[in-house]
Amino acid sequence: MPGPPVTIGCSVVVAPGMAIAPDTGVITMVLPGGPVAGGMPLATAGAMCTMVHSVTGIPYPLVITPAIPSQVRVNGQPLVRVGDSIPCAPGILTIIGPPAMPTLVDSTG
Repeated sequence: MPGPPVTIGCSVVVAPGMAIAPDTGVITMVLPGGPVAGGMPLATAGAMCTMVHSVTGIPYPLVITPAIPSQVRVNGQPLVRVGDSIPCAPGILTIIGPPAMPTLVDSTG
């Protein structure tokens, strides 16, 4: 069950990765003009992750697709939350955390 929303610096994992083994990374860019929590912009569909290839160590970009299973939408874009599993090429992107603001609790979906 998804938890609180996330922001820049949140850890993510995509499995399978580019070389079958899972690749890890962080959210590095959030679209401007969206919601904020504790002064930090919250991640929505279109946010950019920088992933690290598990074999070569080469970083590569990965955009969070709008296929987020979240029922929470802001300006028509689904909100990215801790625990979300999002279909993204090359596999399923799992949002690890930490949340943008631990005191912000969302109990929907």
